[in-house]
Amino acid sequence: MKNILDLDTEKLKLWMQQNGEKGFRAKQVFQWIYKGIFDFRSMKNISTNTLEKLEKDFYIGVPKVVTKLVSKEEDTVKFLFAYADGNLIESVVMKYKHGNSICVSTQVGCRMGCKFCASTIEGMVRNLSSGEILAQILKAQEEIGERISNVVLMGSGEPLDNYENVIKFIREISKSEGLNIGQRHITLSTCGIVPKIKELAHENLQITLAISLHAPNDNLRKQVMPIANKYSINEILDVCKYYIKKTNRRVSFEYALVEGFNDGKEQGEELSTILSGILCHVNLIPVNEIKENSLKKSSSDNIINFKNILCKNGIETTIRREMGSDIDAACGQLRRRYLNN
Repeated sequence: MKNILDLDTEKLKLWMQQNGEKGFRAKQVFQWIYKGIFDFRSMKNISTNTLEKLEKDFYIGVPKVVTKLVSKEEDTVKFLFAYADGNLIESVVMKYKHGNSICVSTQVGCRMGCKFCASTIEGMVRNLSSGEILAQILKAQEEIGERISNVVLMGSGEPLDNYENVIKFIREISKSEGLNIGQRHITLSTCGIVPKIKELAHENLQITLAISLHAPNDNLRKQVMPIANKYSINEILDVCKYYIKKTNRRVSFEYALVEGFNDGKEQGEELSTILSGILCHVNLIPVNEIKENSLKKSSSDNIINFKNILCKNGIETTIRREMGSDIDAACGQLRRRYLNN
């Protein structure tokens, strides 16, 4: 049996025609699923005969909720989801005045090895299919009873390490007959796989590209991000310039501030220098502290001082608001805690 969420409307339409059904039934089926109906038998305007055929060949691959945690402020909801094969992933819904955002996972685990991330500690198990990524949104919407309007691919996994499924997912959720989430409301975060960023530049997408930089030079970056041994910061910045030229879209640089490591005046000035002249935005993130390493987040004063250095040098900069720290909302923490119990 196949996960029907891995099909688009055209492929399901073809299946309908091959099985003696009217092609328009495909659109009806997906309309039900996008409304939160995850059982074929509950699709009222479709004949029992058609539904029986669907049940024979497909399942609706929406994960089960293993754990659901709500922050004290009720602005963050973290889910630990289980797929049919028992694998666990995390998704986080963040509620803002402008709408609900979801941080989705693209892989079970991760092989990138970034030291500040709990999801990579035990390596990668497998890629998620496009339908499995989509299913996180569908299930989260059902749980919170509200529409999700913004998507961030920044959960477990490296999106560009699961390139084809991620691109398919982005195209599907942005279709008007799908979830109708505009591409400008979608952010893809990568640690910097240079050839894939170049490939992404040719996909004709209007998403926001976010680069996890976290250091102003290669020596520092190599200490926390193994990918830095393969691609230098200069290579990343060059491909970002190429991406900006091809897409006319601003690039975001994620920078997790670690006390005594990358949060000093020297690093702020160095970061300002290398980003000078690039159409970009810097998102400063107080590092998520996890028990598997000794990285400590910067003090509030250091974070503000770092921002001021960048702004003084003409680099547009924001400090990411900390949300859900009381519910292990940082990537990989909840799954790892569950697996270790």
